[in-house]
Amino acid sequence: MTDTLASLSLVGVYSAMGIYVIAFVLFTLDLSRRTVAVPAAEVRGVVTSAGSTAVLEKTEAPAPAKSPRYLRAAFALTILAWALHVAAAVLRGVAGGRVPWANMFEFSLTATAIIVGVFLAVQLWQDLRFLGAFVIGFTIVALGVATVNFYVDVVPLPPALQSAWLVIHVFVASLATGFLALGAALSIVQLVKSRRAGSPRALKALPDADKLEQTAYRLIVVGFVFWTFTLIAGSIWAERAWGRYWGWDTKEVWTFIVWVIYAGYIHARATRGWRGARSAWLAIIGFAALVFNFTIVNLFFKGLHAYSGL
Repeated sequence: MTDTLASLSLVGVYSAMGIYVIAFVLFTLDLSRRTVAVPAAEVRGVVTSAGSTAVLEKTEAPAPAKSPRYLRAAFALTILAWALHVAAAVLRGVAGGRVPWANMFEFSLTATAIIVGVFLAVQLWQDLRFLGAFVIGFTIVALGVATVNFYVDVVPLPPALQSAWLVIHVFVASLATGFLALGAALSIVQLVKSRRAGSPRALKALPDADKLEQTAYRLIVVGFVFWTFTLIAGSIWAERAWGRYWGWDTKEVWTFIVWVIYAGYIHARATRGWRGARSAWLAIIGFAALVFNFTIVNLFFKGLHAYSGL
């Protein structure tokens, strides 16, 4: 029964990935339509008595209309793929008789499902569908790498993971990852938008750089709160499992480094007035450190968290 459920879970993963790929293509097509060519400004003038031309005004051709059908199709496919994605994670958990985030494959499966879930839920607050290409692209890559390189059969939990803190600590870390991923994606779009502001090809259909930055900041603050709880919950779990709250294990150190980067990001914006590119780059560096913590630290550094690479 366990093998059957694990196999069905894997089928769900592959099915979700296939639909995500189609959604990614449609999101990319929509994003390309937002990048419109701005023709040279039309100059209106009048010939003076001296024979010279006096410029009265310059006008720019309006951007072409959006194509919402790509967005509707992409968003609907994303919901369908996400439902299969979640079903795959649930089946994996049922197969193991536990929560499905005890190793790198399972965490990748669950965390990406939460990232997409946060992306879908955020639409109730603000239309961020233009991030679809970034979010779904990241999800496809993460699921592909996890399935090819990190897949393991369902096995019993190591003693250190047989705790309720596994549910709390890792789930909240996944939530934090979802919000911080969206913040990083917005920061990337912000940088592109800022650099192309004066270009003959401008992202006219996207929000302006200031609005992108404000939205990224709000999402990152939520993610930072969850990451802070992750750090605290991890310390409590460490005391229960190993008899100490902090031991300078590599994973613990990098989790703290990620926290420090995002704390610096929030502090710099609040007290130092950091705006624009500096703020965006700090948000991107923070998410890069988070990904490094999950991948490189898990794979190449030894420590008490070595089971996370199983």
